[in-house]
Amino acid sequence: MLVIPAIDLKDGRCVRLRQGDMAAETVYSEDVPAVARKWQQGGASLIHVVDLNGAVDGEPRNLPQIEAVMKTVSVKVQVGGGIRTIETVRRYLNAGVSRVVLGTAALTDRAFLEQACKEFPQRILLGLDARDGKVAVKGWTAVSETKAIDLLKDLAGLAISAVIYTDISRDGMLSGPNIPALQEVVEQSAFPVIASGGITRAEDLQAVYALGPRIEGAIVGKALYDGKLDYAAAVAAIGRT
Repeated sequence: MLVIPAIDLKDGRCVRLRQGDMAAETVYSEDVPAVARKWQQGGASLIHVVDLNGAVDGEPRNLPQIEAVMKTVSVKVQVGGGIRTIETVRRYLNAGVSRVVLGTAALTDRAFLEQACKEFPQRILLGLDARDGKVAVKGWTAVSETKAIDLLKDLAGLAISAVIYTDISRDGMLSGPNIPALQEVVEQSAFPVIASGGITRAEDLQAVYALGPRIEGAIVGKALYDGKLDYAAAVAAIGRT
């Protein structure tokens, strides 16, 4: 299981939000490439980058920062937020991004999702963001009536690399992950699962790791930036890099 540090971008800066609220931000750095370099030097083999403005606006808004990150680090980088066209997918992958995350498009534009998976098999991640078990879209500004588990089952035949499951109520709250919800996702998913949201302590990572070999990784954000969790200690907690 990988411990994956997150870099959330808003207005060109590295920030963290509370439950996805764009108005409830904490700014951690103006130098985004330096943050990425820090995680690479700390031993991360994969970094998770999210364009928060893009997620809300429906198109990339922090592309210069993401391209700068790609020129700064040599480890794998996956990117999500505002990727709604195949041209955007191509642009990110051509820039060196390892995988792209499609969330809103998985619910609202199935043809695009299918095209992306066909053109770039195993380089598309499904971003499954849920509030009370239902899929949230458009940077979490709207919640659909579709159950996350139902959407997951519906997409089982696509060449998706993995599913990133985020419980919005836990994101940025340092309250621990929603293990029962993650367990259900692991049991129902045809794809490997990456846990996201609420991971705060080494014990949280151990609880995620205990869900079994279908867990590919765990994304950690606020706890790392606030110093509540040390990256090296996080990796040591599960005995992996």
